Amino acid sequence: MRMKVLSRTVVLLACFFIITSALPANACFSIIVGKNASQTGEIILAHNEDNGGPLVMPQYKVPRMKHMPGEMLTLENNAAKVPQVPETWSYIWSETRIPAPGASFSDFFINEWGVAVTSDNCGPSREDKPELVNGGVGFGIREIVAQRAKTAREGVEIAVELIEEYGYNASGRSYQIADKKEGWMLQIVNGKHYVAKRVADDEVALIPNHYTIRKVDMNDKQNYIVSPDLISYAISRGWYTPAVLGDYSDFDFAQVYQNPTRQNHPANIYRHQHSLELLLKKSIGQKDFPFSVKPEKKVGMDVIKEIVRTHYEGTADDVTNSYQISSPHFTSKRVICTSTTQQSFIVQFRDNPDFTVIWNALGHPCTSPYVPWYLGINKIPDGFGWIDAQKGIDSHFTAAVNDYSYNDKRAWWAIMDLQNIADPQYGQVIAKLKKSRDNLEKQYVKEQPVLEGKAQEIYKQSPEKGKTYLTQYTNKQAQLAVNTAKGLYNELNVVKIKILADKISQNDKQGRVSVVIYSTKDFDAGQIDASTLALGDAYRNYKTDWAHPLHTRLKDVDNDGRVDMIVSFNAADAAKYEKPRYADMWLTGKLASGKRFVARDFVEIVQ
Repeated sequence: MRMKVLSRTVVLLACFFIITSALPANACFSIIVGKNASQTGEIILAHNEDNGGPLVMPQYKVPRMKHMPGEMLTLENNAAKVPQVPETWSYIWSETRIPAPGASFSDFFINEWGVAVTSDNCGPSREDKPELVNGGVGFGIREIVAQRAKTAREGVEIAVELIEEYGYNASGRSYQIADKKEGWMLQIVNGKHYVAKRVADDEVALIPNHYTIRKVDMNDKQNYIVSPDLISYAISRGWYTPAVLGDYSDFDFAQVYQNPTRQNHPANIYRHQHSLELLLKKSIGQKDFPFSVKPEKKVGMDVIKEIVRTHYEGTADDVTNSYQISSPHFTSKRVICTSTTQQSFIVQFRDNPDFTVIWNALGHPCTSPYVPWYLGINKIPDGFGWIDAQKGIDSHFTAAVNDYSYNDKRAWWAIMDLQNIADPQYGQVIAKLKKSRDNLEKQYVKEQPVLEGKAQEIYKQSPEKGKTYLTQYTNKQAQLAVNTAKGLYNELNVVKIKILADKISQNDKQGRVSVVIYSTKDFDAGQIDASTLALGDAYRNYKTDWAHPLHTRLKDVDNDGRVDMIVSFNAADAAKYEKPRYADMWLTGKLASGKRFVARDFVEIVQ
């Protein structure tokens, strides 16, 4: 039995002049490329997952499961319980694991049949009187689609049944559901109204964080799945009045159902405009954007990567002056690769789902390479999954502190370390990181035909041995990316600091924490411009959100004959955006020469 889902998103897009980190935690970006619009003749789904605050992203390979009669799928505390089906499919799950109450509107799933589901916040909608049953559904949509759908269309139908049964408890959202044959966008309003549209085979659809479905053909059952009362309900609420009585050809879903305060919001307009211009290779300006477009040339992976990595380099909207002013991730003009981008992936769908490739880049895609993960793998690469799949499912909304505390045995932190040491000094180091990133990707692409040819031969003899071969290859490439990140971090990690505290209390407003910045033969702490120093966590803007010095003094702390610097900060200011956990804290500043440096130490954050 298929059911429907609801979600409650308390997410408001930040003002145009507020920095990126203040925007909604799950304000993401997606692309669907029709199979006839792609260079490979395959559907492509790309997505940047944006989530703020302390978090980790463990990866899971969830097996097929049998379920007992009467078993209920229990999700958020405030959401409806949904009857489970007798058997659920295997799937890969990329989890946003954050402190309680967990993440209802994040995460990527792709199941054994090659059905993928991800989403983008589109709130707020106009709806202020949602019809919900038992709290509605939220996280359940993506999880249930992954567990039950064999095709993208079936995935949309499952989601729609959930919405009609329970109602959706978020203000507004678009789910991208795709397989090897079709790509759909299902755009939902708080409550029980929705419209799904299929992306044409020869077109490309892009979406930031506003509704993009405009015209709706209620009679085209092949390409639309629509709430039966979508138009009549809008009329009854006074949101839409047809120009000609009885003629609904001027109905525009995005215009009618989007909250007017969010129409044409700059954070969305910038991303939609620049992504289309990169796709079409021409200027289009800011205007009402279509749901999808026909590219003049077939779209390759290089164009997709360029879009999801962009900070508007070389355009009038690049406010960093080619990274000279600041990090491109914390700017007044919302970019696509932004401060809160915690994962980017590009899915190449294949006829045999086991050979579907998830090009996976954890963290900022501008500093991380896209690593090939094959859907047919029988286990997650070493260090990327550290929680048992069933435990992960059961504790998604009640994560333990140790789950998201710093742990150098986990691949996530190797990738984060490189990203975090690079960001405040982005302009100084990005050329090196790009060269390394691009070299890895060229290697992966070059190896792909040979690797897949060999894997296909093994697969013909034994599918299980073929999957094992794909597992070994995926693990090898994932480890190569991690080891490369560690090597680059060690090259950049040239400044040694020590936080002179075991714990920092967020509630101690008068508390102080001191940090020693050590001089070495290669670094002179006496040359630091103390006015440029800042201490804080990597999820926030170092210019505006980190603590600034209260006092500095020079002293040879380690008795090596070199003068070190001791800096005092307000402890609560340094930890105010953190969560209680064992945390990596970062310090940045400039030398008298103007060169920026970054360093890291660890401390326990307590309330």
